[in-house]
Amino acid sequence: MEKIDKQNLPKHIAIIMDGNRRWAKQRGLTTKEGHKAGSKNLEKIALFCNELGIKYLTVYAFSTENWKRTKEEVSALMFILKANLDSMLRKMDLKNIKIRVIGEEENIPKDIKEKIDKLVEKTKNNTGLILNIAFNYGGRAEITHVCKKIAEQIKNNEIDIKDINEELISKYIYTAGQPDPDLMIRTSNELRTSNFLPWQLTYSEFYFPDKHWPEFSEEDLLEAIKVYQKRNRRFGGRPDEEKQA
Repeated sequence: MEKIDKQNLPKHIAIIMDGNRRWAKQRGLTTKEGHKAGSKNLEKIALFCNELGIKYLTVYAFSTENWKRTKEEVSALMFILKANLDSMLRKMDLKNIKIRVIGEEENIPKDIKEKIDKLVEKTKNNTGLILNIAFNYGGRAEITHVCKKIAEQIKNNEIDIKDINEELISKYIYTAGQPDPDLMIRTSNELRTSNFLPWQLTYSEFYFPDKHWPEFSEEDLLEAIKVYQKRNRRFGGRPDEEKQA
């Protein structure tokens, strides 16, 4: 089997974890069981990324649009999240993984918010993989957040309009201080980004495997990395001006 090049790993991988419901339906399981399996798979893939030496992993766990799903499904998702946060804290902290949660705080139940805060605080000094969990996240909401921050600075005469540039905007996005994703994976063969990291994914390589998220394995991640390593990343330039990943 062809091996990955450990000297050319993507520094930052982003994943849209899609297909929990379809995976469950194919097996005669409930939607809740599908989301539970997907949550367990996140732990497995995060631990594997840490083992590989990936520096950043950002996963799309719950979007601002997901509140529109049925009350029963949203309740199931919140229950699973709450149940898994303690388990995630133990496993991730033990492996030196730092967890951050990015997204809007509005609408998050108080008990879940308290557990998230505990998770973030307990792992904040860890030096392994940085796991960004995009929860109650929307890309357009993130950009709106940035606009408000910059408008506030202008209103307070802290900056001038001419000071607005890409560097300033990047200071206010939720992943500020981190490199943009090199590789974006969306499982279940869905070919869109669905409001996920619109600023950060500008030059990311996209990979769309057929497998649903609960069955996406360590071997599948290695295959995605192999495909990434064969890509010619030009960042808008000519082939002879290729920028190294």
